[in-house]
Amino acid sequence: MALRRALPALRPCIPRFVPLSTAPASREQPAAGPAAVPGGGSATAVRPPVPAVDFGNAQEAYRSRRTWELARSLLVLRLCAWPALLARHEQLLYVSRKLLGQRLFNKLMKMTFYGHFVAGEDQESIQPLLRHYRAFGVSAILDYGVEEDLSPEEAEHKEMESCTSAAERDGSGTNKRDKQYQAHWAFGDRRNGVISARTYFYANEAKCDSHMETFLRCIEASGRVSDDGFIAIKLTALGRPQFLLQFSEVLAKWRCFFHQMAVEQGQAGLAAMDTKLEVAVLQESVAKLGIASRAEIEDWFTAETLGVSGTMDLLDWSSLIDSRTKLSKHLVVPNAQTGQLEPLLSRFTEEEELQMTRMLQRMDVLAKKATEMGVRLMVDAEQTYFQPAISRLTLEMQRKFNVEKPLIFNTYQCYLKDAYDNVTLDVELARREGWCFGAKLVRGAYLAQERARAAEIGYEDPINPTYEATNAMYHRCLDYVLEELKHNAKAKVMVASHNEDTVRFALRRMEELGLHPADHQVYFGQLLGMCDQISFPLGQAGYPVYKYVPYGPVMEVLPYLSRRALENSSLMKGTHRERQLLWLELLRRLRTGNLFHRPA
Repeated sequence: MALRRALPALRPCIPRFVPLSTAPASREQPAAGPAAVPGGGSATAVRPPVPAVDFGNAQEAYRSRRTWELARSLLVLRLCAWPALLARHEQLLYVSRKLLGQRLFNKLMKMTFYGHFVAGEDQESIQPLLRHYRAFGVSAILDYGVEEDLSPEEAEHKEMESCTSAAERDGSGTNKRDKQYQAHWAFGDRRNGVISARTYFYANEAKCDSHMETFLRCIEASGRVSDDGFIAIKLTALGRPQFLLQFSEVLAKWRCFFHQMAVEQGQAGLAAMDTKLEVAVLQESVAKLGIASRAEIEDWFTAETLGVSGTMDLLDWSSLIDSRTKLSKHLVVPNAQTGQLEPLLSRFTEEEELQMTRMLQRMDVLAKKATEMGVRLMVDAEQTYFQPAISRLTLEMQRKFNVEKPLIFNTYQCYLKDAYDNVTLDVELARREGWCFGAKLVRGAYLAQERARAAEIGYEDPINPTYEATNAMYHRCLDYVLEELKHNAKAKVMVASHNEDTVRFALRRMEELGLHPADHQVYFGQLLGMCDQISFPLGQAGYPVYKYVPYGPVMEVLPYLSRRALENSSLMKGTHRERQLLWLELLRRLRTGNLFHRPA
């Protein structure tokens, strides 16, 4: 099967499990420079004291901005907080385009929303902004923000066509699929209820190749302006989502089976890394299900994966999904009509297998290009019914390319109930296998859509119940990763947050753990056009900080701008503080006669 052939091809030639050491790894030191102790040898670099960061200092926050840019920010952020305008923004954009004509409409957008939230039209036009930001300590995560301007009906049709297998279309495979991992017409337009995230709909393989070429150009653009840049990619841009749906179901069922066995062994409710199953009991349970013969099952549970403990944790269990266990033979689901166990992924047609293989090949091409250009790839998180496959494929890339340093960063959505388990499992996997952990922590962009889908289709809501619970989950995940960074100088994390309390929490824990910004282990990230009062003070204090920088032609970025204007109410109301600081700086310049301030 293509999956069995393709996954091992992504892996580096390293032992699958590396013995754990109880000794902390040595701290990575910054490059020699003015602060380094002269003389070489074993001397440790003397790091400068960490400057205080003041998110309330308007003058420092907007030192990089000209006065007319402050005025534009005030206007745009105020309009984005005006509900009556947002409710009719699409009609207003349409009327404006008709009245002004395309040329004047483009100018108007560049003077307002487009100019505030988007860096430019192409790789060349964004370079001045990237250089300007770097001069003030802020780097970029490039993101080509172009989307197809599809009607809801067109989006639904494309989604249903691309997420349904040939077996399901002819009626022979539908009853075997969990409803959470089936495409549903009511949620075919994945743009609905989505905040900030760009959305791709599968058209054909040529379109996926086109997306790959766009990402390659992003990598080149980022590599030209810096040696520490990121670009953001989405796996739904690189292949048919049907594969992600089906592979996600496999992974979810495999994990669910482990937890069912944990309940049988009296370990219900434990954290993922604390759950250890007795292998002898587990073998008996698997044999009773008839999934494989007893001899085959015993061959799965070897000293290579278990050591001498006689127990198996979730990482050991997940490692069975590879070529050694003949995935296409043993990953099975019951057929409700016949009562027989049937292979879950065996119904791929030859063309579907080729499409799956091409997706993995495109990922590999991007990672190799990023390695060549010195650019990191940030794999964006997507909907929960795609995410298990996205995370697994990202881990496969990390195994291959994160050998010396983190090149591939996975994204963890902390509004998910299982976010902490996901983070702790992946950190432990990186430890065992000896590759470098790289992560971006976000709250999540699909909250409203995920809740509505779970309620409508009838499965457990995967989202934390409250905003406060998500904050607590974010801080818990971040604290765990920061503790790992204290002992592992090669691990990295991106704190992607517009919440000042979360950023302050990260800064406080960094200080307590002795993580210096000069070590470049902890990055901070915010969207272009949002929360400059966080980004620029951090950058000027020496912290690695990044803006998520979308770019693309005006008309092709309009879908992105529409969602940016419709940013969720809690976030846009949170810009009240930002507007206050903008007013303070504008009034200060007026009082001091500095309206023609030139950033320097």
